[in-house]
Amino acid sequence: MARTLGVSSAWVFGAFSLALVISALLGPFVGRCIDRRGGRDMLVTSNLVLALGLFVMAMAQGLPGLLLAWVITGIGMAMGLYDAAFATLGRLLGREARASITGVTLIAGFASTIGWPLSTWLELETGWRDTCLTWAGLHLLLGLPLNLRLPRAGAIEALEGHDDDAPPPKRPRLVMGLLAYVFAAGWFVSTAMAAHLPRVLQETGVSLAVAVAAAALVGPAQVAARLGEFVLLRHFHPLASARLATTLHPLGAALLALFGMPAAGFALLHGAGNGMMTIASGTLPLTLFGPRGFGRRQGWIIAPARVAQAGAPLAFGLLLESRGAGALWLTSMLMLAGCLALLMVRRPT
Repeated sequence: MARTLGVSSAWVFGAFSLALVISALLGPFVGRCIDRRGGRDMLVTSNLVLALGLFVMAMAQGLPGLLLAWVITGIGMAMGLYDAAFATLGRLLGREARASITGVTLIAGFASTIGWPLSTWLELETGWRDTCLTWAGLHLLLGLPLNLRLPRAGAIEALEGHDDDAPPPKRPRLVMGLLAYVFAAGWFVSTAMAAHLPRVLQETGVSLAVAVAAAALVGPAQVAARLGEFVLLRHFHPLASARLATTLHPLGAALLALFGMPAAGFALLHGAGNGMMTIASGTLPLTLFGPRGFGRRQGWIIAPARVAQAGAPLAFGLLLESRGAGALWLTSMLMLAGCLALLMVRRPT
């Protein structure tokens, strides 16, 4: 894309970071709309907006077109990614949404497993512009009809009946702040590893082939952890699984640095923690605060995480340049601080 448009690759990644920031800023507004009217119309509209963003991207002839495409796509991301789906499920199912949230993340865990190979094949066969158009078409031909099958807001109102069956936690703003930090730390680490994991593992002394093979285990580890959450951990309070999730990346880093654990072991522990954290981002606020106002509250809690995502590849890349594999100590400290924050959160009586 950078070669075709005559810009540096930094602008391409910077435009994507811009989309993440826009998604963060719009998150609370989108959540509030879902709280009021249900999520069907919002998710349906997200398919149209994302398809438009991809179409504009395919038609871009320079930097202005690229930036416009990512602005539109960022709006669609706020309307149609995990947070909007979680808010829709919370509006529809109330406190019973935990299993459905886990199910969504379990299926969506295969997104990169399918998306990266398919995008790579399409790019090689047809070029990046037609690849963008293909994904735009999938939003319209596959995503849009599925979202149209969701109940309308009126039907959702009829299904509500367990809105406030437990009191919210004491000092709710403090709890929201603690959760916001936990998920911001988690998303920073997740995005940093997604961008740099093979290189991080190479810094420990393994070959490129071994590093890439180990990094490929992150996706299956995420899915396996989500399956474990669905089968086993759903019988425990989401705080328990969230606390466990924050410890797995630091545990893997410590074993890798101190005892020479194989690179694959670190990738598996990191992937498992990341998979569980995604579920916790939906189930934990829902369980602690209840479904009333869940979408708006979810938007505020996740907004810092989106900003952290935007800056993670650059910030961690700079640290990796100077510290090598020692950069893992930063990510480990961030996650351990997240565990400490979760220990400060008490279950509502």
